[in-house]
Amino acid sequence: MTGFASISREEGGDKVSVSLKSVNHRFLDVALKSPQSLASVEQRVKAVLQQKLTRGRIEASIFVERTSLPAREIILDESLLQSLSSVLDGARAKGLVTGVLTVSDMLRVPQVMEIRAKGEAGAQVSESLASLVESAIREATDALVTMRETEGRYLAADLSAKLGAIGGFVDDLERLAAAGQEQLAARLRERLASLPADLAGDPAAMSQEVVRFVARSDVDEEIVRMRGHIEHWQTLAASDEPCGRKLDFLLQEMNREINTIGSKAEGPRATETVIAAKAELERLREQVQNVE
Repeated sequence: MTGFASISREEGGDKVSVSLKSVNHRFLDVALKSPQSLASVEQRVKAVLQQKLTRGRIEASIFVERTSLPAREIILDESLLQSLSSVLDGARAKGLVTGVLTVSDMLRVPQVMEIRAKGEAGAQVSESLASLVESAIREATDALVTMRETEGRYLAADLSAKLGAIGGFVDDLERLAAAGQEQLAARLRERLASLPADLAGDPAAMSQEVVRFVARSDVDEEIVRMRGHIEHWQTLAASDEPCGRKLDFLLQEMNREINTIGSKAEGPRATETVIAAKAELERLREQVQNVE
């Protein structure tokens, strides 16, 4: 089910911005885009999404920025500086260089001195920032769910209308199949009655064969199962539990029953109705992909 939500929250000098985009997917597929520094909290973020969402491709983007300057520290690599000084002393003794190593020289040497935010190198994300990220994700997820629920109410009405159309087709097929059986039986009896006397067999046996042949086009079982599927659909749709995947599987069973009815029912009208029912089931299947 489609949806979008965007949330920004600020606390303790950190600002976290979260955007969530949801598109249709058979299963839950989370694509997370976040700074490398947040790698340690990615599982917490995905856990929040999995708690409230069960279906759809979720594209989650997280951005973090500092709203105040962090405390700084200066790191001096004394061992590297000592090695550099020793090398220069040797070069100076050989007359290759003159003068002494100054602070200005030291600042121009890469990696001897570094200025960085306190605790930045190799440190884990602070718990305050991790909690802020998790809180923003929860709020954005709630907003996304609310948008999807709003869309879901319109979707439920559309699915209910399509299911009602399927029920109407089932009623029509029950009537048309019964009429087709009667017509088939009448045609068979007419043909048997027109046979020459020397080819006509035992009337009772021939009548039983007609009944047996006509029974092959009986679709009562398929009609009963179709109505059971429709009732099951309504029960699932009325439940508070996620039902999208169950409805998807139920549609496969409904398609199977309609195909069986199409292969057994007699008469052109029945065939036309089966085609119309299959087309409506396909539209229903497309919409079910949007259901959580």
